[in-house]
Amino acid sequence: MKLMIIRHGDPDYVNDSLTKKGWREAEFLSEWIGGIDVKAFYVSPLGRAKDTAKLTLEKIGRTATECAWLHEFDAPIHRPDVTHKKMIPWDWLPQDWTKEPLFYDCNGWADHPVMAESDVKSKYNWVIESFDALLAEHGYVREKNYYRALRANRDTLVFFCHFGLECVLLSRLLDVSPMVLWHHTCAAPSSVTTLATEERREGIALFRMTGFGEISHLRAHGEEPSFQARFCETFDSGTERHD
Repeated sequence: MKLMIIRHGDPDYVNDSLTKKGWREAEFLSEWIGGIDVKAFYVSPLGRAKDTAKLTLEKIGRTATECAWLHEFDAPIHRPDVTHKKMIPWDWLPQDWTKEPLFYDCNGWADHPVMAESDVKSKYNWVIESFDALLAEHGYVREKNYYRALRANRDTLVFFCHFGLECVLLSRLLDVSPMVLWHHTCAAPSSVTTLATEERREGIALFRMTGFGEISHLRAHGEEPSFQARFCETFDSGTERHD
């Protein structure tokens, strides 16, 4: 089985939709995804993800199942250097989060006091348990750190969602702390991450990532990827964001 996890196009966060650039990205994406044999589509309830999916679905006459757990990962925390308000849990300064050994532990990262204060673990568990339940419906049941292939297949499932949520799904499939993925990867708007099962022994499947954050649909049209989700490449940048 193949999984394609798609981040929404360049976002208009104020209106929970897409910018003009985001709509172009969604159109270019639809040209690519529209040519793939897809078993089922799933989409976040947020407008920017649904708008990204809309062009693909209309082009091929399909619908998507809306899943509440595909919503952007919503578990605000008090970041150590920002005490006056709560923030998303995946935007920490590197000098703060990297000194915490728990954050590198795929099983213990959510037990860190900052995460525990906001009950991040229960929200994370809800997402991955919902994800596992869906995979079970398609024939792959979670067992320890792999999946039992009860009905092995070559179906393709497509998920339209968000970067923070994408990293949560990948953390489950790859058995990696999401803190590592949140801070060491960056999937550009409308990018596609692909995983495929590997069944070297009958009935035992592992998901392997065959492509992360692919933007060939943008390159094919000369469309530069959005800088969303990235920060300045060097500190002396005058245009790229620092925070």
